[in-house]
Amino acid sequence: MTVHRPNNVHSAVQRLNRPPSSTGRPKTTTASSTSLNVSQISSQSTSSSSGNECVKVVVRCRPLSSSERAQGHNCCVNVDSKSGIIELTNPQCPDEPAKCFSFDSAFDLNSKQLDVYDEAVRPIVDSVLQGFNGTVFAYGQTGTGKTYTMEGPSGIGKNIASDQRGVIPNSIDQIFQHIAQSPPSLQYLVRASFLEIYQEEIRDLLDKSGGTGKRLELKERPDVGVYVRDLSSFVTQSVEEIEHVLKVGHSNRSVGRTNMNEHSSRSHAILVLTVESSEIGPDGQPHIRVGRLNLVDLAGSERQSKTGSEGQRFREATKINLSLSALGNVIAALTDQQSSHIPYRDSKLTRLLQDSLGGNSKTVMIANIGPASYNYEETLSTLRYSSRAKQIQNKPIINEDPKDALLREFQEEIARLKTLLEQKGTKRRQSRHNNNDLILQNGPTMDTSTDLAEKEAEGIYREKQAKLEMERQRLLHNNHIIEEEKQRILLQQMRLELRDNELTNASERQNLEQTVLEMNKELALNSNGCSSTQGPSDASSQEDGGVNSNDVVDFAEQSTSQHENAFISPARLLKRPVDIF
Repeated sequence: MTVHRPNNVHSAVQRLNRPPSSTGRPKTTTASSTSLNVSQISSQSTSSSSGNECVKVVVRCRPLSSSERAQGHNCCVNVDSKSGIIELTNPQCPDEPAKCFSFDSAFDLNSKQLDVYDEAVRPIVDSVLQGFNGTVFAYGQTGTGKTYTMEGPSGIGKNIASDQRGVIPNSIDQIFQHIAQSPPSLQYLVRASFLEIYQEEIRDLLDKSGGTGKRLELKERPDVGVYVRDLSSFVTQSVEEIEHVLKVGHSNRSVGRTNMNEHSSRSHAILVLTVESSEIGPDGQPHIRVGRLNLVDLAGSERQSKTGSEGQRFREATKINLSLSALGNVIAALTDQQSSHIPYRDSKLTRLLQDSLGGNSKTVMIANIGPASYNYEETLSTLRYSSRAKQIQNKPIINEDPKDALLREFQEEIARLKTLLEQKGTKRRQSRHNNNDLILQNGPTMDTSTDLAEKEAEGIYREKQAKLEMERQRLLHNNHIIEEEKQRILLQQMRLELRDNELTNASERQNLEQTVLEMNKELALNSNGCSSTQGPSDASSQEDGGVNSNDVVDFAEQSTSQHENAFISPARLLKRPVDIF
């Protein structure tokens, strides 16, 4: 299959160290403009027929920890998993009515990892495989189980029990299982990037310097949107390869100990999985779709009085809280009808999540909360922001070529008309059955309205089918013209390059001839001046070592001939396959 590699993936420039027992090696690339937004296949993307949809918000409550039980803290959270309602009781005012919040789903302390994944994340991954953007991010106070939800109890790897695996390993499994079950005509390319935002600096967790290299910059282009410049991108061909890549990135992530969390994340981590699919269409051309999955593990909000952070930990907590505050401001602005400005630029985190909140992505927010009464204020804040996030409207799009989108829309319209015809046919058969009963009772009748409706539907169907065929023929003709134009331009370019080299060689030949003539003149002058002392041996030496103008010209012609033979003919160049799969 001939497929062009996207512009943001270049040749391999670095390698990750793999275990000696590994048989495969992930292909490594450095993206000069890797983006958290999908790079558009062409100058535009197409709107999904599904239209606007709200951000999906689910809440997960962890159990009381052993230290919380030992300190005598009570549970102030009540979760109704069936209705998705969470009740929060103020421990300082137990007589007050409980505050109620309703979400798309709610998971209590007995919930399993797979329950959360199947309900909240699996549909997002399915959409990414179809060419949509998807984002899953865990949000909440420090120590509420965000990293556990995203990764599992001990990071990423096959050594984790299947019922303990988090969102990231389950997403990887789902992607490669889907690829394994796909028909041979459908081919995929999976790439992974891993970054962290540490104290408002973007670090590449897959960089060979171990995350301590240069800080990356955010850039923005009209055709791409916001992207991270020079972010590494690794092509992976199996679950094992991508898990190894993630282990390397995870080992470079910034973590530290606080009073509330033994392994507290000190940065926001974003794993980006890009899934490109290519399928040969009826026109014989590859049709490419690109889906991007952003898996975000946010650092938790902290109160210094509870975490006991000092020095470096305190500075980290300050930056974390500032970026989370900016995220809260964006959520508030997006849900405020009167707001005319969305403060995405207040933080690098919100800029990277710009398409996920109010953009073209299908987004799920997993809000993690703790049940302990001494965390009442933090839990209330998390539930309030999460409740607001439910109102954010996104407009998901499929990232594909506009011509492919037009054909898809025609096909969807034809399918709709076929369904309409089938419904009309069913009604007509029922009407005829009723008419037959009437004929037996009252004599013959005529149901002209049913016939007219059927003829009208058939006419619309034929018209749409004719338009689709005309569009298909036009696209085939355009593709043929484009291929001819490519060959013509390529041939013209080769001729220009050859002509340029001919002119260069001609200029060099002229310079050599001029030099030879000057040397011959000097030799002639020297010969006239020293003719009385020159002997036979000198003449012999001149014949053996002197420079002859004819020899120089012959050498220039030979060099030109060899240079011309080094060019690849247009026919040879056009036959070279460009296959990235």
